[in-house]
Amino acid sequence: MTNIATTTYHYCVAGFTFSVELPAGKDADALLPSFRPFVCRNEVQGDWLLSFTATAGGSHDLDGRLIEESESDMGLVRLYAIDGGYGVAIASTPGGTFHTMTANSDFTAIDARIDWSDRYAGHVVTSMLRIAYSQAVLLHDAISLHASAVMCDGKAYLFMGRSGTGKSTHSVLWLKHVPGCELLNDDNPTVRLIDGGSRAMAFGTPWSGKTPCYKQLAMPVGGMVRLSQAPANRFHRCDGVEAFMAIFPGCSVIAGDERLRNGLYDTLARLSEVATVGTLECLPDADAALLCHAALAGCDLEKNSK
Repeated sequence: MTNIATTTYHYCVAGFTFSVELPAGKDADALLPSFRPFVCRNEVQGDWLLSFTATAGGSHDLDGRLIEESESDMGLVRLYAIDGGYGVAIASTPGGTFHTMTANSDFTAIDARIDWSDRYAGHVVTSMLRIAYSQAVLLHDAISLHASAVMCDGKAYLFMGRSGTGKSTHSVLWLKHVPGCELLNDDNPTVRLIDGGSRAMAFGTPWSGKTPCYKQLAMPVGGMVRLSQAPANRFHRCDGVEAFMAIFPGCSVIAGDERLRNGLYDTLARLSEVATVGTLECLPDADAALLCHAALAGCDLEKNSK
């Protein structure tokens, strides 16, 4: 058997370190440009999360049971239950080449088979890492959240909602009308409980949808808001189960996996207790952003005065 030379790279996202092993000659900076801000200066930095190995291959034939098929910005994604874990097949374009990865049950060990002749190979590897990371963090008091996140006043504010509800638009309105506001991430920030679960932090990640915003930054969570389009602007503060349910739809989890699902539920239950959560019925206007900012600031003042 011929040994193939490889190079291993280390990245740290939200305090979680993971390795990416690529065939020698594959330039990680060129293949994974959004990961550049997250390169580890030392091999071990933060809490170890997973190992990802990518070799030549590529096939949509996985020996397992198809659980789910979906289309998104990652392309066509098929999830399989296989012996000892999971399999994923991804084609980044309709009718495009399928690439596959297999993972153990907690997504700590990933083996990917990539057709390097595909011009979208880097996009596929990025998507595979996103899938693996989003499941692995569920067992470490963290979630990868489908949300747009801004930062101002030394805190992060996250906007959730169904596709097309205006998450990015609402962030842009904050950037325009709330002084000192900056974008943290526009699609997949990580939220992590720290200090024994008493505080929530939001982190930038290498995954930010169509908006290139890849920041190695962390901010305390100032608020998490589920948006819905409406003819008028109205903010509602959520607590308990209502807060849990406001956050839950934005999370990624393999629903049939009890261990991953329970990890998510436990994190959300504690997150809904320590973070300010609300809903915002809104128009895409400046008043919506100003109302949301004022409401969250008011909740923060109320919390700190107790």
